[in-house]
Amino acid sequence: MNKRTSPVCSSFLTTATLVIVWSFNTSLASAQGNPSANAQRIFDHWSKQRINAAIPRDMLIDNNGQGYIRNKDGTLRPYGHSRQLTAQKQSPYAKPPGAGDGNDDTTVPSITFMSPEQGESIGSSSLFSAVITDASGIKSVSFVITYPDGVTTQSFRPGFVGNDNWQMTLQGFSDGNWSWHVVAKDNASKGGNTATSVDVDFIVSTGSTGGGGNEVPEHVISNAAWTAGGVVLQAAGRIYFEMPNNSKRKGPWTGYVCSGTVATDGVTGRSVIITAAHCVYDDENKAFARNVLFIPNQAGTTGSGTDTNCNNDPMGCWAPAFGVVDVAWTTTTFPNNIEWDYAYYVVSDTGAHSGTNAPESLDIAAGSMDISFLLPSVDDGNPATNSADFTHALGYSYSDDPNFMYSAEDMTTEGSVNWWLANSGLTGGSSGGPWVQAMDEITGDGPVISVNSWGYTSSPGMAGPKFIGTSAGCLFTESKGIDFVAVSTVYGDEGVVIDYCP
Repeated sequence: MNKRTSPVCSSFLTTATLVIVWSFNTSLASAQGNPSANAQRIFDHWSKQRINAAIPRDMLIDNNGQGYIRNKDGTLRPYGHSRQLTAQKQSPYAKPPGAGDGNDDTTVPSITFMSPEQGESIGSSSLFSAVITDASGIKSVSFVITYPDGVTTQSFRPGFVGNDNWQMTLQGFSDGNWSWHVVAKDNASKGGNTATSVDVDFIVSTGSTGGGGNEVPEHVISNAAWTAGGVVLQAAGRIYFEMPNNSKRKGPWTGYVCSGTVATDGVTGRSVIITAAHCVYDDENKAFARNVLFIPNQAGTTGSGTDTNCNNDPMGCWAPAFGVVDVAWTTTTFPNNIEWDYAYYVVSDTGAHSGTNAPESLDIAAGSMDISFLLPSVDDGNPATNSADFTHALGYSYSDDPNFMYSAEDMTTEGSVNWWLANSGLTGGSSGGPWVQAMDEITGDGPVISVNSWGYTSSPGMAGPKFIGTSAGCLFTESKGIDFVAVSTVYGDEGVVIDYCP
């Protein structure tokens, strides 16, 4: 690990520069340039098995302020503490105090008060909810939606919001007769008892307000594929990396997935990717990520999804050289450090690229986006797509591979250090993706004002760290000047901790 000490830097707004967006024939399979030995090792490292085993680095906070990280199967592991998600207050995840061990429990969970109700009419989006109770506690819940064809189904995992109530907002419905049911499993022994509710029919009329007042405002997008293209599609990409499983760095390393965006840096010889700090430095085990791989515009792949072939991605792949984080992120542990959940990866313009016949310089090949460290608009009181605080959050949700996803709504705050998008339904893998305000949907461009950071275990929504008045601008400035050869290449130390920014 490298630490930098220097006079304090000040935040600033990067000036607008000409963005060059390159167009490539994705059928080209010849490699461009000669990857360095270390970059080639990273490209070779990401085998199909390792890619398939990678986990979205999805950080969440429960109702008691404890941090969790989501496992690949959707369960939550305590992060920075040892307490399982068993909140004594209204948690359904484990047996209540004084309950038996579940060995004699043969009773399935009770599922009641489903909404939408039988025959109810909703619009294109609506809040779905159900009350689910069980003496052994609830282990898992799924809301299963059946399409109008009566055959196609899609399953979703709702959040627990207290008082035995599980809910989530779903959108994208089209006119027709739909149905849904709930599947719930308890914590009893031998795999638990599973209950499946009756099918509840509901009607979708996109001209209807419906939903019994549970509608998401029509101008809000909770989670949808980004189809507007433009600069953000080119500059944003998927990040693969590994983090250690223990603080001694001697145990196995686990593969993770995040998102990031090429930033307009105004310097030559390197490119800078902005992302979340939890995608760069493991604050629990105190180590930088290793084997970092960046794939811009993976939505444009000619493959069936993420694979080991950089040649079928529009611009290929890049291997960043090192990460840059604030010291406050490294000396505390999530969620006590959410204020500093922003970071940068630095990529050399030479020897870091593999794949299609694209320029070796990442920011020339993919283009870039300005970062704004000024105060964005928040809570302007005008709930509309043309309001000043209407904000787009984008990223590569792992469950939607390889689609580039987004949510959009009016931005508010969550506490004193985070911006908040209350209805965002972006899922794991989108961490580190850009928040853009205001987004020009013609060019797909705008200033990046934050990144996807964390959500709650019990409800929808996405938090993003504030850039104004923080060290985010100073870290960006430092990322543009750190000497490549001065950074350690030892696993776990491949980064720079900045300890003098305000």
